[in-house]
Amino acid sequence: MLGTKMIQKNTFINNFVNEIKAENAAIFVGAGLSIPAGIVDWRNLVRPLAEELKLDVNREHDLIAIAQYHCNQNGCNRGHINQRIIDEMSNKGNITINHQILARLPIKTFWTTNYDKLLERSFREANKIVDVKHTVKQLANTVSARDVVLYKMHGDVDTPDDAVLTKDDYESYHLTMTPFVNALSGDLISKTFLFIGFSFQDPNLDYILSRVRLALRGSQRRHYCIMKEATELDFEKHEDYEYYKIKQSYMIEDLKRFNIQTILIRNYEEITEILKRVETQLKQKSIFISSAISDYSRYSKEVVEAFLQQLSSRLIVEGYSIVTGYGLGVGNAIIQGALNEIYMTGKGHKEQLEIKPFPQIETVDRKSLWTLHRKNMISNCGAAIFLFGNKDNGKGTIINSLGMREEFNIAQQNGAYLLPVGETDYMAKELYDETIMFYDRYNSNYNSKAKEYFEHLSLPSNDLSKTVSKIMTVLNSLK
Repeated sequence: MLGTKMIQKNTFINNFVNEIKAENAAIFVGAGLSIPAGIVDWRNLVRPLAEELKLDVNREHDLIAIAQYHCNQNGCNRGHINQRIIDEMSNKGNITINHQILARLPIKTFWTTNYDKLLERSFREANKIVDVKHTVKQLANTVSARDVVLYKMHGDVDTPDDAVLTKDDYESYHLTMTPFVNALSGDLISKTFLFIGFSFQDPNLDYILSRVRLALRGSQRRHYCIMKEATELDFEKHEDYEYYKIKQSYMIEDLKRFNIQTILIRNYEEITEILKRVETQLKQKSIFISSAISDYSRYSKEVVEAFLQQLSSRLIVEGYSIVTGYGLGVGNAIIQGALNEIYMTGKGHKEQLEIKPFPQIETVDRKSLWTLHRKNMISNCGAAIFLFGNKDNGKGTIINSLGMREEFNIAQQNGAYLLPVGETDYMAKELYDETIMFYDRYNSNYNSKAKEYFEHLSLPSNDLSKTVSKIMTVLNSLK
């Protein structure tokens, strides 16, 4: 059974990565993602309401009904309910690693039933512009230069009076929130969704999924959900475990009606593992080149430029994408080699080259600006190549590049494969020596074969023409 699940997991990752690359992917986030962040679940949200009604919330299954009963008993005044939402979700919760990974993924469409602001905060920390939609009127407006759209179909903590919470709210949703119903229906038809932290007990989503199913008559797009498999440790009584196991199997089968395939996990930590693998696979073919050279004393300028052109050309031909900050003395050569394959030979595509030059105007906060720029460049790269790395300190002395050191540290923090090429000397040699010493720590997520090839890039070389093949061998071994 475990083998089957691993195949299922691997198949999902491959398929979903392809959908992301094609810009066809969307994420639906449920309450299960917010609970580990410190946000209360539904049961605890309505617990004080149940106590007022002299009901035992642990014996209740229809938690929406509790909110409705409380509203009924207070003359349809939901002030107390609104305050519960504000108290429990305003500026609360810690962003988890799952939020961080989701925010980094190049996915432009997110849906959620959550009221909290964890997703918005995650996007902003990832330096993304998020367009939040939690009212019908907001659907008609577009935030300029947005990176992602977040649809909060049940409302937001800032407007608790409009939050979907009671039976009245759910029963009237398809009438009062018709544009949201239509928007989600359209996305379910045209995009591949991954449902995370969602129990599929929400009547609104059930209504929309059913609507799409009936409209397409068995031709729905494939979707995925991650669900924790029932284990006996989750239950106090063996009979409760056996009952839930049967129920879960029926639920999984029922989801197939909507063409939702379930990825079963043994524990919630597997969600992080899956998301990390999705992110890693997406980044794998994107290479950041960190390089700068002011002094060519060891090599001629012609030799360095030929080497860089050959390297960028090989990367493009073999399907890699290049991200470069147009480093000192090297930018033209890197770009020349890449563009030759993209435009002259037709062996590449323009999307494979991303040029992000550093601003050169002196400002008080230029150092901080450059750091943010470096983080932005490196964040979506699966590997970072470090070449040469020297500069004039402004006093006529050639020193190793501290900017390259910073880029190395950022790449390490982002989990990129670290590939300093010792053969090119200077800061690259210093970083190579450090990496080989702590290789199992720095590049722990990558196979041991890569280390064997990496060891061949050590001593400064007098023949850089052979170095290109060595670099490509390392990169190709990571696949």
